[in-house]
Amino acid sequence: MLIKLYEENPSPKHIQAVAECLRDGGIIIYPTDTVYTFGCDIYKPKAIEKIARIKGIDSKKNNFSIVCENLSSLSDFTKPISNPTFKMMRRCLPGPFTFILFANSKVPKLFQRKKKTVGIRIPNNAIVQHIIEELGNPILSTSLHHKDKILDYISDAELIYEEYKNQVDIVIDGGIGGNTPSTIIDCTQSENVIIREGLGNLSLIDL
Repeated sequence: MLIKLYEENPSPKHIQAVAECLRDGGIIIYPTDTVYTFGCDIYKPKAIEKIARIKGIDSKKNNFSIVCENLSSLSDFTKPISNPTFKMMRRCLPGPFTFILFANSKVPKLFQRKKKTVGIRIPNNAIVQHIIEELGNPILSTSLHHKDKILDYISDAELIYEEYKNQVDIVIDGGIGGNTPSTIIDCTQSENVIIREGLGNLSLIDL
């Protein structure tokens, strides 16, 4: 199914339909403030494993991130965050950053990396925020790469739908997407480290 949503005023009826799909273990492709991404309910391991198969990766060796509605959700999934790190995140979020933090025991195992860390995203995108609010818990994020390698990412939702309509349940058309992913910051070391430089103002980051 292809659903058109406008960030300025997303249809409550369509948002409810997307949330219900996620509750039932469905897979969606949705827009963020960077690129289009695969998504599912973080508490649906079968859906997570299916996304890994679509991407051709090992679900246990993934780069999945958890997309939260706001900063108040962080304590549900991370160990205590230092004041300097929290202040930095407050400057950057919502926005095009992924922060690697120490995971607590509540994080689903498929999201934990070898060192028991987790990637956290809070995109500056009203469509995503409304979906998470309606669902009642965070969703998965993993970038949708272009298969022909000419471009890194597919930015046209209709082209995405044509390619993935038989593999996912819903593609959300939120307009033309970007071709630059989020900037990834590792906050688990003695100093913050840029793992990937993407979209985002690096002057906001404490290094």
